[in-house]
Amino acid sequence: MPQLNIVLVEPEIPQNTGNISRTCAATGSRLHIVKPMGFTIDDRKLKRAGLDYWHLLDITYYENLAEFFEKNAGPFFYFTTKGTHIYSDVSYPDGAYLVFGKETKGLPEELLHEHPESCVRLPMLDDDAARSLNLSNTVAVGVYEVLRQWGFPALRTQGHLTKY
Repeated sequence: MPQLNIVLVEPEIPQNTGNISRTCAATGSRLHIVKPMGFTIDDRKLKRAGLDYWHLLDITYYENLAEFFEKNAGPFFYFTTKGTHIYSDVSYPDGAYLVFGKETKGLPEELLHEHPESCVRLPMLDDDAARSLNLSNTVAVGVYEVLRQWGFPALRTQGHLTKY
């Protein structure tokens, strides 16, 4: 099965990380968290958002972005409101890393300047009042676009009704 990697750089809101963890658990995606985090991993809100999916997670923690890049080879796709490529126009290979920044500031500008060809965005209104989508929603959109392109490998694509 192809491997999809989700990277959260310095996440700040436990509920977002919990929701993202649940998305990773339900899709078989690996989760990478780059510290510092704005909460502790035993945070009640984090666990509540992730419900009972924690045992399904493949999760790795890194002390900083330098350590993350030392241990992972990519390819990397940086999700940012500053990207010039639409996320759905990109072809994502096996082993892709979808990289997301912290809720308040996004990814470091220096990183984006170094890799403009790998910066992708979700289209939104051109309005300063709506600066960005919620992080967990953006991750879900990105994950499912990649899985759609791959034909939803190993995922159940049909449900069934129960008798009532």
